[in-house]
Amino acid sequence: MHTYGSRRSFVLGMAALSSASLASRRVQAVDSASLWPSWRGPNRDGLCLGASWPNNLKSLQQQWSVNLADSYSGPITTDDLVFTTETVGQKDETLIALERSSGKQVWKQQWAGAMSVPFFAKANGDWIRSTPATDGDCIVVGGMRDVVACFDVASGAERWRVDYVADQGATLPSFGLVCSPLIDGEHVYIQAGGAVRKLSLKDGKSVWEALPDQGGMFGGAFSSPMISTIHGVRQLVVQTRTTLAGVALDSGKVLWSQEIASFRGMNILTPVVWNDQVFTSCYGGRAQLFSLTPADSGWQVESVWDSKAEAYMSSPLVVGENLYMHLKNKRFCCIDMATGEERWRTKPFGQYWSMLTDGQSILALDQLGELLLIDANPQEFTLLDRRSVTDEPSWAHVAVVDGQVLVRRQNGLDCYLWG
Repeated sequence: MHTYGSRRSFVLGMAALSSASLASRRVQAVDSASLWPSWRGPNRDGLCLGASWPNNLKSLQQQWSVNLADSYSGPITTDDLVFTTETVGQKDETLIALERSSGKQVWKQQWAGAMSVPFFAKANGDWIRSTPATDGDCIVVGGMRDVVACFDVASGAERWRVDYVADQGATLPSFGLVCSPLIDGEHVYIQAGGAVRKLSLKDGKSVWEALPDQGGMFGGAFSSPMISTIHGVRQLVVQTRTTLAGVALDSGKVLWSQEIASFRGMNILTPVVWNDQVFTSCYGGRAQLFSLTPADSGWQVESVWDSKAEAYMSSPLVVGENLYMHLKNKRFCCIDMATGEERWRTKPFGQYWSMLTDGQSILALDQLGELLLIDANPQEFTLLDRRSVTDEPSWAHVAVVDGQVLVRRQNGLDCYLWG
């Protein structure tokens, strides 16, 4: 049953939060409630820490708005600053620091970086896609022409730059560098230069590389990695164009891997780790949950279930025992994580959603420029509220931090206060 209205339903909603991991992560990361340092938030899983959200969008008031050139990079923040990117005049890329309180520009860095993507992807533009990452002291950004650079947060001064095409002879990825970097302690993890890479955050020097890609038209990964602990082993969980894998953080050794079939290697979303299992879905493929078991002979990967649900670009959310995913056919569905049973599926929306959750509801930014507030209710789809915020395409990931909702439309960044 699909219910479109403003009713707030908690039927099984809070029961679905029986997973102790959600509560523990809120406690452990409480100091990060006012930060949005990376792709999909502090834990790269779309979970918004801190206070619960209002149950409607009526109180959403624009605080400031800045017009910019084209970008699909999601905004990130420190305590005082918000960062975004742009591609200017089809020739240069820019990293911009703005005051979170006013949108006033603090500094800007620009470099040559534009490129042209294949004709069948032209509808999605030629501009920058990678979402930067920051540890509060420095910020790392990926440029379309396979460039990874690091800048000082306070001043914008460049600390280091690695150009994999010009300096190391890598093949320019057909769709540009898409992967969003991950900062962990003194290191950066990213899919760039034709492989999964670990770099020194201090100087950009390579520590190791793993899972080299195929090159050519199919070179260059789409998915962004995350770090998770599976069966007590902290590891990098990453998806290349062909393979889902766990990689040892210290050595780059591939601990386990699973081939993922898709159309033209379009494995795009960020994988989901749940109860020592890993979920993924892809364009031209299926939705799949795998169990992982460490053994003396190596990790064993087994299929738990698979379904016909087919993702596109949108990374899904897990709330309690249920997964919420926007599909290739533009519909939104809820899947029982334990069984793979599809609980409900909606009518079509836009082509892409970026999604966040506070553990009770889901905030989605539709590619058509509409914010959707949805009850995280596995029993039925309940749309609590909806609001158009722009007429421009909105492929960048929405951010919610410390009462601010940051929407990076194609040609600007808008900041709203909520609640």
